[in-house]
Amino acid sequence: MTVLELFFVCPPGLEPQLLKEADRLGFKGLKAIAGGVLAKGDWAEVWRANLMLRGATRVLVRVASFHAKHLSQLDKKASEIAWTAWLARGVSVRVDAVCRKSKIYHSGAAAERVAKAISAVTGGHVDNNADVKVLIRIDHDQCTISIDTSGEPLFKRGHKPAVAKAPIRENLAALFLEASGYDGTEPVLDPMCGSGTFLIEAAEIASRLTPGRDRHFAFEHLPSFKTDKWSALKAEAANAASLASKQFYGFDRDPGAVKAARANVERAGLSDYIDISQRSIAELSVPESPPGLVIVNPPYGGRISNPDALRSLYHTLGQRLKAEFQGWRVGIVTSAPQLAKATRLKLEAGPPVDHGGLMVRLYQTTIAQ
Repeated sequence: MTVLELFFVCPPGLEPQLLKEADRLGFKGLKAIAGGVLAKGDWAEVWRANLMLRGATRVLVRVASFHAKHLSQLDKKASEIAWTAWLARGVSVRVDAVCRKSKIYHSGAAAERVAKAISAVTGGHVDNNADVKVLIRIDHDQCTISIDTSGEPLFKRGHKPAVAKAPIRENLAALFLEASGYDGTEPVLDPMCGSGTFLIEAAEIASRLTPGRDRHFAFEHLPSFKTDKWSALKAEAANAASLASKQFYGFDRDPGAVKAARANVERAGLSDYIDISQRSIAELSVPESPPGLVIVNPPYGGRISNPDALRSLYHTLGQRLKAEFQGWRVGIVTSAPQLAKATRLKLEAGPPVDHGGLMVRLYQTTIAQ
């Protein structure tokens, strides 16, 4: 068995949560570093990571790592790589490069040199729209070359076409659920559910549905791919559990968001477990269920320009939670500490995380009984 070096990419600041998820799923050789989690495994583990990891943005396989201060050194090292062991002959590839604090500072030139080395061996063309992507990172003169085995980012699950305003990405929602201590055994409520992302992710965790079940991956175009083994792996992972009843609740004041969320829930096959209805924050009340988790991504930053309206919204949210949700845990995602403070809840702030160009934090508390 060939042991590969894998890298599970995630939003910086949430590496510990991805590490926990990867460990729970049984991946080996795990180590959290800036921007993701290192792991060891064969090609079957690459496929399994793409299929099952909720918190990862993409799964990379490290091809080579070497020191290079000049383009001539990059040429030589790239030409020495046994590219046909990694890439199929004649298959087009996209080559992207990033250079940081290195003597090789021109990313376009670096990508061009590696692309030529690949084409010379495989006969494939360089195409910016290719399904297979080779990534080059040169950091302090250390060059790392990887293959992106995911293709489209893993937060594109394949079953959420309807998107409301300012949606939270699926993998980010999954990592915030992990950070909130959600394990699939308790009710979850989102009082501003938008496209329903938090609820869909929570319900899939509870019902053990694999996040990648409805999509394709770049690794299907690599020479290491085996259709029969991949089919067997998907069948083995398809051990969905039936939930007893609806235990996921979503509200939104926007009828368009409610319609979008319901469409996404239905497409994900979760209509039996998730209830979505139109309701404002002022009308928020506790459902008939045991205490669980309230998690919400309210408007913030540039999404609403009126600061007084935002502070009022957060204040009303805090009031309703204190009045109705005794014993429930609360997670609030926002970019503005002053808005979190407006809830008048005793919130603990998590690390900053990049969400669409804004640095957000998960603020958490438990409503006293």
